[in-house]
Order: sequence, then structure tokens, then C-alpha cells
Amino acid sequence: MIIRAFLLALAIALAGAPGAAAQEKIKVGYWTSGFSVGFGAVLEAGKFLEQTGLVPEYIKFSDVNAPTKALITHSIDAAFAAPTTGAFALAAQGAPIEVVLATQIAEATFVAKDGSPLRSLADLKGKKLGMSPAGSATYAIVAALLERNFGIRTSDFTAVPGNEGQLVQFLQRGDIHAAALRAVTIASVPELKLKVLGKVVDEWKRMMKSNAVPILATAIVHKDYARTDPEGVVKFVRGMIAATDFGRRESAKAAEMLRQASNLDARDATSYARLWGDIYIATMEPETVATFKAMAEIFRVSRTIEGEVPDALYVTAPYQRAKQQP
Repeated sequence: MIIRAFLLALAIALAGAPGAAAQEKIKVGYWTSGFSVGFGAVLEAGKFLEQTGLVPEYIKFSDVNAPTKALITHSIDAAFAAPTTGAFALAAQGAPIEVVLATQIAEATFVAKDGSPLRSLADLKGKKLGMSPAGSATYAIVAALLERNFGIRTSDFTAVPGNEGQLVQFLQRGDIHAAALRAVTIASVPELKLKVLGKVVDEWKRMMKSNAVPILATAIVHKDYARTDPEGVVKFVRGMIAATDFGRRESAKAAEMLRQASNLDARDATSYARLWGDIYIATMEPETVATFKAMAEIFRVSRTIEGEVPDALYVTAPYQRAKQQP
């Protein structure tokens, strides 16, 4: 009886002890293609969310917009690499979501084949430009850059839509004069000799007159989850920051994680990891919010989204708290 009473008392004491509480569960969704799959591979392999005390269940989707939709139906609590355009569109419709982190840079390089008479982006007037399709964030950003920095409207050139692989083929065959390609895509085709005409990030900074970068993707949470477990949101943000920093600092280790999880060969995995800092960010500073607001206005004017995006969408407190914690 004494032993039984002791064990019962010990169990009660441990249950109430700091650190003995059940770890916080969180359902995290992401798209299993594009750049989100690479970040997801490192986030999972490095157990960065687990290191914050979370117990994540990763829900993977084959459609780029599916994680955002799953958030609305409470199928997941949080999503990363969620398209900025999708987050804006849902917020404009009154969806109960919060953007807590910018996670991916809208980077692309404008290139032409080596030997092309094109010398700069100013020469694109009247030409065929391969790029992401109309309605995408990249399309809206490129259209704004060309018009505001060079006076070239969408009616002044022919936009040829396609994915990265298709755009490379179009360029090789001479079907287009230039293309806006991701850094990873360019690194994966070293045999294709290219001439750089300009870069989206550089032109964005020139247009905005700031050092902030355009944001392709975000980390978002459902408002209900943020309300019921605000500490869980802070831990989620901490884990995202840690994974982003790891990939930037430890490119060799990140490359090995990518090789094992994403079926990349050693060369492609290494090329991918070396470009980590050009692709991924983890920030929610005041200038980040200002960039979000500028992008929302650009997307509204271009009719990429309908309606006004409320300022309440951008929530910085979890990021500020996460930065202060070790």
C-alpha cells in the first residue's frame, strides 16, 4: 500500500512538473513539389519543430493551393510555403488566417541565350518572354517591374506561360527570346549558355527603393489555432527560423538531407543547397510587412486578387517572441 501510494503521488507530481506536460501537437501542411518540398525535407529530417517542443504531423499535398484550403477546413493548423497570392485572396474574402512569417523569396533571373542581341530588360518590348502564367505571383511581379522600371506594359510584349522545364525547352528551341527562370533551374542546365538580362530581386528593390525582397510564399496559421495555442505558433516560427538558418549555414548537410529525401542526385542536391539563401527566408520585420502590403496593392491593381487585403492578416508578435528565445 505504501509503495502504491508513493507511485501515485510521484505520478501526480510529475504530471504537474515543468517540462513533463504533454508536448504540443501541430498539424503542418505543405506542397510536395516546387521549392516547398526541399524545405520540407530539411525541416523534417532535422526535426527542427520537435526541437522546440512541438510534435508535428506533416500533411503533404500534391496541389500547391491545397494546404491553404486545408487550413480553412481545420484539416491542418499551419502551412508553410503557402503562395502569397493565395493567402492574400483568402484574407480578402475574410478567411480566418494569419500570416506569421515570410518564407520564400520571389527570385528569378531574366535570361536569353548566349549570343542574343538582347542586352537588358529594356529590350524586351515586342519580344516573347517565357514566364509563370498569368494569375501567379511571379507574373504579377514581373509585369509590375517591367512597367514601372522600363515603361513596358503587358501589351508591349508576349508572355509565354510554362513551368521551368518547359521554359528551358522554349529557350533552347528559340521559341522565345528570353525567360524568367529560378536560380536552381539555371544551375541545373550548365550546358545551356545564357546571358543575364536582369534579376527580379534587384529590379524589385529598385522599384520599391528599399532593400526588402519580394515574397513568393509564407507561413500561415488558422486564427483558431493561434488563439488556443499562441505558444505553439511561437514554437512553429522558431522551428522555421532554425531550419532556414541551418540550410544557409550547413549547405553540405542540407544537401545530404535533400539527396536522401527528395531523390535528387548529388550534383543537383548540392546546387540546390548552395542556393538556399537565395530562395528561403524566415522574417516578419516591419519592412517585411511593408513589402506584403505593397505586393497586395500590386496584385489588386493587376486583378491577380479581388478585394482589399486587411492589415490584420500580418501578425508579427510570434516572430518577435521567437527571435528573443534561444
